[in-house]
Amino acid sequence: MFKWILAIIGFGFRGFIGAVIGFFIGSILDRLFQPQVKINSGGGFDPFTGKTNKVSPGDFELNLLSLASIVIKSDGKVKQSELDFVRSYFVQSFGKEKANAVFKTFNEVVKNREISSQRICAFIRPRLGYEVRLQVLHFLFNIANADGNISAAEEQKLMQIANELRIGRNDFESIKAMFFKSADDAYKILEIDQSASNEEVKKAYRTMAKKYHPDKLQHMDEAYQKGAQEKFNKVQDAYERIQKERGL
Repeated sequence: MFKWILAIIGFGFRGFIGAVIGFFIGSILDRLFQPQVKINSGGGFDPFTGKTNKVSPGDFELNLLSLASIVIKSDGKVKQSELDFVRSYFVQSFGKEKANAVFKTFNEVVKNREISSQRICAFIRPRLGYEVRLQVLHFLFNIANADGNISAAEEQKLMQIANELRIGRNDFESIKAMFFKSADDAYKILEIDQSASNEEVKKAYRTMAKKYHPDKLQHMDEAYQKGAQEKFNKVQDAYERIQKERGL
């Protein structure tokens, strides 16, 4: 609205040049004062952060898809299983119509450009709560694991993205342990050593259960809540395995 009003005023004062300047200034004002559209939002509520006036859904979706593409291409192989997982996840999260629109925009605009995970993470990091960033990392791990194996190149890229999202090393190792089976993976999921006392195990379980509780992502779409539930189940399973091992 501002751009046309100022363009007309500018034309009246300085002709064509004034109209161009007025249109440019008005466009900036339109961006500043026009409210952003939110997914499933009511009263300006942002489902990605649980707060108001944060990242717009279009930005979030395209940046999430861009991160997904970086992980998929990190080992030099674009696998159909990974592509299928991403599409299924986006359809679940945003609906078929919106997911198709995001993929179309990505293919037309983003796909042919050099994509920087550092730039993407720098943009979304301050706009997403920590628990949502954990869910993004978990989503990316699921992509890498879609073919049943996470390569060394994929793991390295996931670690880089985790660092760029300012996700702590312990949290990274905890999520990683949900996908890599080992003798001590249950302890890694709870972010403790095998030498931890029984009380430390119980305390770690309570801490992790609280951190990964699905209620923290109630404001997000079903696919995100499903991912949160998956992490929560992994924490519970890890604790139960330790209990069984120690006879607790």
